[in-house]
Amino acid sequence: MKYRKLGKTYILLPSIGLGCMGMSHGYGEPNDEESIATLEKAIEIGVTFWDTADIYGAGKNEELISKVLKQNRDKIFLATKFGFIPNPEDKYAFGFDASPKHMKKALEDSLRRLKTDVIDLYYAHRIDPNVPVEEMVGAMADLVKEGKVRYLGLSEASANSLRRACAVHPISALQSEYSLLTRDVEKDILPTCRELGITLVPFSPLARGLMTNTLDLNQLKEDDFRKTLPRYQSNHAENNTNLALEFAGIAQQKSCTPSQLALAWVLAQGENIIPIPGTKHRKYLLENKGAVDVELNLDDLKKIDTVLKKHPDIGDRYNENSNKLVDKN
Repeated sequence: MKYRKLGKTYILLPSIGLGCMGMSHGYGEPNDEESIATLEKAIEIGVTFWDTADIYGAGKNEELISKVLKQNRDKIFLATKFGFIPNPEDKYAFGFDASPKHMKKALEDSLRRLKTDVIDLYYAHRIDPNVPVEEMVGAMADLVKEGKVRYLGLSEASANSLRRACAVHPISALQSEYSLLTRDVEKDILPTCRELGITLVPFSPLARGLMTNTLDLNQLKEDDFRKTLPRYQSNHAENNTNLALEFAGIAQQKSCTPSQLALAWVLAQGENIIPIPGTKHRKYLLENKGAVDVELNLDDLKKIDTVLKKHPDIGDRYNENSNKLVDKN
């Protein structure tokens, strides 16, 4: 670990964090025993920037993390998020509420589940079209004044929303999907983050497993979140399988794994980037951390770009319903 800038403040943080969602939500059956062992191993190896949200497992993910967090609170930089409302009829369809009233209740619930009295980084999980950004961030800023939150973040926000938010209170981090296959942020959002001094925290930097070259798209279980997303369905399977296979060839030439190469590419995109690959297994946690030792030169970047251009039919990252909640204004 080293002192890195989170927003405009230097904090002791790892180069790569840990996304905890999959331990309780979205990717098959949970394995709490292995997940807890993974969290403990993360502390041991210095992967101490942990990311969760109140919606992951309808609170179960925060409760799981608390089992390791409580006795190690001073070692962990903890991020969680609010806004999504569970749908009892469909675990992958949510309502959304970023009103100050809901936010205050959501925070208290998260603090209780996490068994802590402060959240290091508190995100609005999306931008609520029914709540002005200024009103939402103003209410979040009150939580900082109360000492319940240290830093504020947004997730999947547009460049315009970032500017409006920063006019009310400093935004330290923006969490958005960013990987070799999802590069939308490069046009406006990443430059805006650099301009405003905001750290980009990419989620799904391995494209939800596609870039590992270990994911069989035709074998995903019915309760796997990826089954609801176009990119991971059968009509794009051949393209994405061939893309991952060729990408793995480049990784082999670099004497690293495909996951490490994909993470190294994300890290190479800027100093203000801290990716949070998700895992619930110790072996993948160790593998992901090894990405910091992979150095890419211009020839490597050209080879990667050639493979991506050769296999363009990757599919959309979200279905229509999920895409509606991504801020584009």
